[in-house]
Amino acid sequence: MDVGATLGLLAQGFYSSLLIFAITLIGALPLGVLIALCRSSRFAPLAYLTRIYISIMRGTPLMLQLIAITFGPFYIFHLRLSTEWKIIACSIGFILNYAAYFAEIYRSGIQSIPQGQYEAAQVLGYTRKQTFMLIVLPQVFKRILPALGNEIITLVKDTSLAYVLGIAEMFSVAKTLAASAASMIPFAFAAIIYWVFSSLIEIVLAKIEKHFSYYSD
Repeated sequence: MDVGATLGLLAQGFYSSLLIFAITLIGALPLGVLIALCRSSRFAPLAYLTRIYISIMRGTPLMLQLIAITFGPFYIFHLRLSTEWKIIACSIGFILNYAAYFAEIYRSGIQSIPQGQYEAAQVLGYTRKQTFMLIVLPQVFKRILPALGNEIITLVKDTSLAYVLGIAEMFSVAKTLAASAASMIPFAFAAIIYWVFSSLIEIVLAKIEKHFSYYSD
């Protein structure tokens, strides 16, 4: 087995995994804030619908959601599926799923802020938007970083689920290489790459957590 060629092919697969990872974070992190606010809304129908959405996203397998979003248009509307659509559907599935998890993490952080801080901000003349953006959100972000970090690390590994859609991410490439070479070495290389990338993310998150440490609990 050509180690150099194997690593080159795994690197190409890792690029696809990295793309899924980045797109998911870019879409799911802000969407999670919006969903958390809807979940905490005083408008009961909106809060109830958001609760159902979160329940479905967290209560069904991500793999099943990816398959439903990707192949649903074919089975329901008999539309021809393109490679581009598979990538788009994969991104949508990951974003919707992780936004639900992030939303519950955000919500727990928001609820942990004492009500007195909202009242003090109101006395000082802050609007509700200013109170949330300038006072509440920085404290929430600091408090939820450990839980948020766990989900982000999980996302690194969950990118491998894209293989069910025929997307050539790193796991599917490793699987193909292992089958062709009758060797476990491609899987070992893939595991090392996943581990190194996860470790780098842990280091970045630790630095971010240290940066926000000036906010007292």
